[in-house]
Amino acid sequence: MKTYYSNGKLLITGEYLVLDGALSLALPTTYGQSLTVNPIKLSKLLWKSIDCNNDIWFENELSLDEISKGLNTTHDDISNKLIQILNAAQQLNPGFLNPKSGFEVTTKLDFPKNWGLGSSSTLINNIANWANVDAYKLLALTFGGSGYDIACADHNHPITYQLEDEYRITTEINFKPVFEEHLYFVYLNKKQDSREGITQYKENSSNVSDEILAVNKITKQMIACQHLDEFQTLINRHEEIISNIIQLKPIKEQLFSDFNGSIKSLGAWGGDFVLVASKESPLNYFKTKGFETIIPFGQMVL
Repeated sequence: MKTYYSNGKLLITGEYLVLDGALSLALPTTYGQSLTVNPIKLSKLLWKSIDCNNDIWFENELSLDEISKGLNTTHDDISNKLIQILNAAQQLNPGFLNPKSGFEVTTKLDFPKNWGLGSSSTLINNIANWANVDAYKLLALTFGGSGYDIACADHNHPITYQLEDEYRITTEINFKPVFEEHLYFVYLNKKQDSREGITQYKENSSNVSDEILAVNKITKQMIACQHLDEFQTLINRHEEIISNIIQLKPIKEQLFSDFNGSIKSLGAWGGDFVLVASKESPLNYFKTKGFETIIPFGQMVL
């Protein structure tokens, strides 16, 4: 029996622009997903996915033959996607999943799967490690994206992430703000489809070279920042830049205009978590607005 584990992710700066080479700040989270494989003599996969409440949210039996052929006409959408991922892993490593023996496979999430912390990216990274293939190539064949989430899956410290020509530059950094007790992550009660967000970005962006330079500077300033007021100014400036590109109002303007602090969207705008910076505790404010999931920075970030 073997177990693989991958960290969840949060993209703090460079959302959307990371696709075009912006220097981005990304944080691996204390929440992640495991994948355990146990060999069996049957020529099939007995797949079970367990959520953070220890409830089974997906279960199916897949033949190794249909995986190798990419046949997926009789299954539900989740099974179809799983077959696609496993078939892609076989394309990258033809020796993966010997047809003469199968596995019992169990995945286990540390977080609610609607939180947007990387239920897909952690699965891709775990399967890539199991299949002994390049996780970035597996991502490209399945979900696509910049790959920062794969980088977070394999790092236990904050990172900067940047695409440069054909290369990915991932650098572990020290990012533990002295004012971290004033930083929180608040869940907006809905999961945002990152692919839809990327589509919206591509439709509204053309030449973003100036914006990339501005975000690169903000990322470096955030990492070095020693004062909450300055950090809030950087958040506000970043929100303004992305808002102008994708033609959407910042989340604070949309939902929390009376909040005494700064709020930054993370990743795809409109859902998942936001980063909140506030001198006073924001717990009561967000709870009265109906947002119950409020996680302090130190509890969320590895």
